[in-house]
Order: sequence, then structure tokens, then C-alpha cells
Amino acid sequence: MDWASLFKMQHKLDTYILENHNLQGKNLLEEKLLALLVETGELANETRCFKFWSNKPANDKQVILEEYVDNIHFILSIGLNKGYSFNSGEGAVAPDSLTVLFNQVFADVLAFREDPSESRYHKLFADYLVLGQKLGFSEADVQQAYYEKNKINFTRQDEGY
Repeated sequence: MDWASLFKMQHKLDTYILENHNLQGKNLLEEKLLALLVETGELANETRCFKFWSNKPANDKQVILEEYVDNIHFILSIGLNKGYSFNSGEGAVAPDSLTVLFNQVFADVLAFREDPSESRYHKLFADYLVLGQKLGFSEADVQQAYYEKNKINFTRQDEGY
């Protein structure tokens, strides 16, 4: 995965949002972390992996991918906020359970909030990528979906989202 390219694209989007909302110079790390938690919850809801009480199946794979990529935007943005980068070679071990993996990502976000170190960021990013693999997404799927959602995010800003 060409993470450097995605970081550059995210930087352009972040700058555009800051300018459109007159937020230059504001530290939005807390907002981004909360957004990441909320969006991760939305992703879990689409997979329905934790809904042991329901027989309804997971949503369509494309819907889940779009939700997944929303978080890639926030993870990249958080990295930019802290001056961190990421390389695909930084892997993590996948548990058998999607529910356990979602709980790990939530724990990673909260651990990063308490200690916003680069090593905690890398663990969060790596675990999130494992989640994507567990959901059946290839790097090419994620990259293409990121490009598409990035365009949508710029359009939304232009339309007063």
C-alpha cells in the first residue's frame, strides 16, 4: 500500500476542512479520536458481528468497506496531527473473532489517547488493518475505496456538509 500517497491526500483534505471551517491552529485530536471511536462503532454495527441476539446478516460488503475507509481517513488524520507515518510492513496477529478484534481497536484508540506515542499509533493502525483483512478487504480494495471516499469528502465540503 502506498501510505505516503494517502497521507498526502489526507493532508490536503484536512487543510481544506480547516480552511472551510476556520479551524486553523486548533488542535482537533480529541475530536478525531472520538470520531474514530464512533465510526468504528458504526462499522461494527454494519458487520453485526456482536449481535448474538439477531439472525439478520451483515450488511453488503461494499457498505462495510465504505464504513471501514471512513476510519482510514481519521487514522491518517490523527497521524498527520502527531507527525507520524506508517508502513504496511508493520503487522499484527488477527484473533479468530471479529468482536475481539473490534474491542482491540477500541482499546487501541483509548490507549493512544492516554499515551499518544508513535508506537501506540502504529499498533492502532496495524490492528485496524488486520480488521480490514479479517473483513475480506485487500490493500487494493482499501486504496480504491479511500480514493473514492476522499473525492466524496471534498464534494461534501464544497456543498456545506
